[in-house]
Amino acid sequence: MDWLNHLIWHGGKFLGITWSVWKVVGWVGNVIFSTRFFVQWYATEKKRQVVVPVAFWWLSLSGALLLLVYALKHHDSVFIFAYLFTWIPYIRNLVIHYRHAREQRVCRQCATKSMANANYCANCGAALTAKPVDAMSNV
Repeated sequence: MDWLNHLIWHGGKFLGITWSVWKVVGWVGNVIFSTRFFVQWYATEKKRQVVVPVAFWWLSLSGALLLLVYALKHHDSVFIFAYLFTWIPYIRNLVIHYRHAREQRVCRQCATKSMANANYCANCGAALTAKPVDAMSNV
């Protein structure tokens, strides 16, 4: 087991890395950004169709912003450029998602959510209310 300890704590460094607060920020950003893949994969497998859940966009945004902060701190032009504009589509997709959720209408009889322009429930055929669904109930 000494070989394992030597592999993990070699030269007084954990995994051979000199750690600092900024190194942790960079690694946390990388982990958060990478987890979005698993969130999207799980959602797609569960529905058996390609799905991009809202958590994907939040993980993308937070991970990319942490990586941008890390790159700015280290004056790394390659990573600064790589993450400088990625937040734009992430925020846009979040705005579209929450706007769509806010505009949905709910069926009084079966509680099925429908598009804003629907007049009748696709599930039971009842007339839909004029009141949109609360956006936060769809999070």
